[in-house]
Amino acid sequence: MGIPDEHSRLGQAAVLEAGRYLKANCGRRIEASFKGAVDLVTPYDLGAQEILVGRLSAAFPEHGFLAEEGLARTGSSEWRWIIDPLDGTTNFAHGFPVFSVSAALERAGRLVLGFVYDPMREELFRAEDGRGASLNGEPVCVSTVSDLGKSLLATGFPYDVRMSAVNNLDHWGRFIVRAQAIRRCGSAALDLAYVACGRFDGFWELKLKPWDVAAGALLVAEAGGRITDFSGAAFALDSPGIVASNGPIHPDIVEVLKLDRTEGGER
Repeated sequence: MGIPDEHSRLGQAAVLEAGRYLKANCGRRIEASFKGAVDLVTPYDLGAQEILVGRLSAAFPEHGFLAEEGLARTGSSEWRWIIDPLDGTTNFAHGFPVFSVSAALERAGRLVLGFVYDPMREELFRAEDGRGASLNGEPVCVSTVSDLGKSLLATGFPYDVRMSAVNNLDHWGRFIVRAQAIRRCGSAALDLAYVACGRFDGFWELKLKPWDVAAGALLVAEAGGRITDFSGAAFALDSPGIVASNGPIHPDIVEVLKLDRTEGGER
């Protein structure tokens, strides 16, 4: 069964509105607060979330919501929106123009619709269950690179990197000498979108939240890629680690991750 057109249309409109709000305010002097040692939140995270949740809850009052800034609301229907209003808050707070708005829609626990919007480049990535992935309306697919040594990978580091030994530094060291290069952009949603459209060949990260990965994971899957946890098993939104790739290099990424069993939730 397809997704009602109004779900897609109004979801996209809300994501675009939130992204344009962020773009209009990028570079302003920001009074940020800390949720942790390096985990920022700004008034604009909250403002973008108000736009998204306000528009969508008004249109779909029966829908549930899960959003980064402290929102978990059970709806009376089988639909739930999973929202990251500003993925890349640290970048945004420093005026570094790499961030995104991410929103996904679940139906009875299955991801069926996802948006990742980069307002600075005006790039809207969209995926729908069974109907593929697109960038600004044009179909996209993952890369065909089959050699890890020729692959451009992406990753990030958890917010407790200063305090926890499970911090991805060991994995970074192992991949940097095996891949062609690694990028650390600061927005997991964009990293996944870039895997979907072939700009990155693979991505791994640990300790992400459902709102960080929901839309991006659907993008990769619908673009022909592969998504698992660190062990190569099926990925779930509460998995302690995520691996996304074009497919051919996936076994090699998982093999490198298995060299250290202390990360990705395994001990």
